[in-house]
Amino acid sequence: MTLDAVETAWERCVPEAITKEVPAKLIPQRGCYHFIVNPKSGSSVEVGLVRQVLDYLRRQGRPIRLTLTESLAHAGALARRAVRQQAAAVVVRGGDGTVRTVAEGMAASRIPILILPGGTENLLAQELGIDGSWPTTLRMLEEGTLRPLDLGRVNGRCFMAIVGVGFDAQVVRRIHAQRSGHITHTDYVWPICRTFWEYGPPTLRVEVDGERICDEPGLVFVGNISRYAVGLPVVPGSDCSDGLFQVTIYRYRRRRQLLGHAVRTTLRRAQRSDRVSYHRGRHIRISGSPPATPVQLDGDPGPKLPLEIDILPAAARVLTPKAPAGQAVHPPVRLYHLRRWLFH
Repeated sequence: MTLDAVETAWERCVPEAITKEVPAKLIPQRGCYHFIVNPKSGSSVEVGLVRQVLDYLRRQGRPIRLTLTESLAHAGALARRAVRQQAAAVVVRGGDGTVRTVAEGMAASRIPILILPGGTENLLAQELGIDGSWPTTLRMLEEGTLRPLDLGRVNGRCFMAIVGVGFDAQVVRRIHAQRSGHITHTDYVWPICRTFWEYGPPTLRVEVDGERICDEPGLVFVGNISRYAVGLPVVPGSDCSDGLFQVTIYRYRRRRQLLGHAVRTTLRRAQRSDRVSYHRGRHIRISGSPPATPVQLDGDPGPKLPLEIDILPAAARVLTPKAPAGQAVHPPVRLYHLRRWLFH
């Protein structure tokens, strides 16, 4: 089946009307809305939220262009095409990898991005307060705010959430080596156990803004957002709009020390450990031994060491829910996976 035929089949799932009229407040009056949809993201092709957003825009008489992605590279090409064609906004449905690729392709364009989360973790969506429900999406369309999004750049590749070096990246490497389709949380159990017993910590040399802060065995996270998988606060205090990275270093030599780090992080007590340190900066350099130490970017395998990590402040603009009274931005979604399970 050709891509055009797939797109036609997708749009046949979309009814021509919704039951409730809603005013459009943030939608620009001109320009086409480009939908970039990853049909392989998530456990199934859930058209519900995409259908509701399409209906909303059609009722406002907005021109729409919907394309299904064939790969991450294709998603990036579609994002660049949307910029060239001066789209009013880009609506991206997919997981963190798809969202990252689209944001990278639209960097510095100032065209708004609306995220419809559809992956396993959806780390950025969680961070921005986007829970993937229609009521939240509708509120964003009616009264949401455009929040600047920093992007990180690692050896020429972009990321938007977290870079991991060491243990967690080895888990990611094993997951992707055996991946045959959509990844679920249970797929991580065996790779985590195997890595725990087989993988020894690399010696990592970390510099933040020119100052060396580590030259020991351990595990390093460089965060642009405050939470990792299943909400773990490995980079607490990180803000995707402040132009800075949060760097967390877990120093360990033995398995029991790594297990202790995991327990304390889960209980939000890692900051009490003298084997954990936190740093903030704009330029991070990570090297180490062995040079083949695994690296992950937003849950995908990353480049080899050494790493040169820089930040691109306010590189993109993302539509987010309106912040509650007294807060500058909307807080992250709490109990994200439970909410998804209950309401989807």
